[in-house]
Amino acid sequence: MKKLIKLSVLPLLAITLMGCQSNNNTNSNSSTTTTTAQKEDAFKLWSKKASGADCEAIQELKSYVEEVTDETSDSFIPKEDRIATFDMDGTIIGELYPSYFEYNLLEYRVLDDPSYKDKASEQEIDAATKIREFVRNGVALPDHFDMIHAYAAAKAYSGMTLKEFDDYVKAYAAKPANGFSGMTYGESFYKPMLEIFDYLEEYDFNYYIVSGSDRFICRALVDSINIDPSKVIGMDVVLKSNNQGDEDGVNYTYKVEDTLIRTDELIIKNLKTNKVKQITQEIGKKPVLSFGNSGGDSAMHNYCLSNDYESKAFMLIADDEEDDHANREKALKLKEQWEDAGYIVISMRDDFTTIYGDGVLKTDFIFE
Repeated sequence: MKKLIKLSVLPLLAITLMGCQSNNNTNSNSSTTTTTAQKEDAFKLWSKKASGADCEAIQELKSYVEEVTDETSDSFIPKEDRIATFDMDGTIIGELYPSYFEYNLLEYRVLDDPSYKDKASEQEIDAATKIREFVRNGVALPDHFDMIHAYAAAKAYSGMTLKEFDDYVKAYAAKPANGFSGMTYGESFYKPMLEIFDYLEEYDFNYYIVSGSDRFICRALVDSINIDPSKVIGMDVVLKSNNQGDEDGVNYTYKVEDTLIRTDELIIKNLKTNKVKQITQEIGKKPVLSFGNSGGDSAMHNYCLSNDYESKAFMLIADDEEDDHANREKALKLKEQWEDAGYIVISMRDDFTTIYGDGVLKTDFIFE
């Protein structure tokens, strides 16, 4: 088994702040030296080759970033155009416990939550039951289940205020992650991938989470790693004031005592080309770096690679059967597919020295 190393975001933040304070008391040359050292030592949780060189994916990333941030380079990209987009499930956080977090959450809400299960509609029960049959008995989900889930989820959380929903998501995220010991759902970030965020910040990149999951689920999960909610794009439902009734929002005036609530009206499921549309509408610029793990991210990657600036797209494959609930045979087929598409492949087995951190072990799934 790989050596597992615990990465804590807060200590890294503290070290960065201490470094900034130290730089304020030194001359510009020593400040530059400190910053350079931090950049060179950015990837502690990634494997090295026998020669001591970085793995190929990190070599590609570092070479690219250093080239496009060099003002003397023909490939130089100004700071305002250094945009990176990241899928969430399966790219920066686990999705194999045994399914997507938002699928597990809906299953719990509809079939197990004593405060809600007796209120669930047939549509919600049908979707949640399909998830349960998939995770417990391996029954394949029907085609286009992403939309079946999206409509059911819109209904299941309708009427919740944004604060209530945020609390609900975080309470479920605090539960032990099924299929692992030593980790909650909310802690199940891929620790090596978090180092990419820190590295890109050092080079003045702006990064965004662009997920097929509910925007407010994503916000609740990435809050613990200090990603600003304005940098999160996801599935959306219509919001309205709790006192608005059936009146249209263009006619109703929000009052000081009002609060926003979720409705059961789906706006968009943020997958495939919808990711491209949402990036265009919310960011207003094409990314120059894109990170994903599935076919649902290919449109976002291709949009990135169509940039007039030099650009790169990375696909993470879940090929580590020892430390995660992965299917290596399937992952290697995807590896070939992604490389043919012009994407750079990140192997969880070969490129990570740890996935989830110290003390986290893969276990059998448990169903009550």
